[in-house]
Amino acid sequence: MALSRREFIKLAGSGLAVAACTPSIALASYPDQPRSLALTNLHTREALETRYFDGHDYVVRELGRLNHLCRDFRRNEVHTMDKRLFDHISDIQKELAVEAEVQIISGYRSPATNQALRNKSSGVAKKSYHMLGQAIDFRLDGVNLKQVRDIARELKFGGVGYYPGSNFIHIDTGPVRYWA
Repeated sequence: MALSRREFIKLAGSGLAVAACTPSIALASYPDQPRSLALTNLHTREALETRYFDGHDYVVRELGRLNHLCRDFRRNEVHTMDKRLFDHISDIQKELAVEAEVQIISGYRSPATNQALRNKSSGVAKKSYHMLGQAIDFRLDGVNLKQVRDIARELKFGGVGYYPGSNFIHIDTGPVRYWA
């Protein structure tokens, strides 16, 4: 197919030139990039470096290791964490162009632990997403907490809580909302 320069520019502007010249590229689906995290649970001092997504699929063994790291350490209860939390942290790091260690303050909380924490603090929700494995409290080592908060809010993944006095950010996979 012969195109004049003017026709080619028109097609290129609409994104059709590449597809017209190379239909196999237009039809190809590109795999996502692998996702890796380095994390430390600040309460247990356990550390983990993991590639939990290989570019095509989530790696079940690595998700299990993440679930264990994010367990309710007070009761030693492991619960399945929403893998989107780890994707959100990975995306936050990508947006900030950092690969800082993820310092976990709280992942899964059993209902008993959540109630015990509620008895001590008014800042713990009665129906916390932590009890569903859908929330994580964390900070990125050496990264300004406000920057992490701002990026998390911009990405609109779910709830974002900002706790500068305790030096952590809460994210969850519930509805989009913000608090401090």
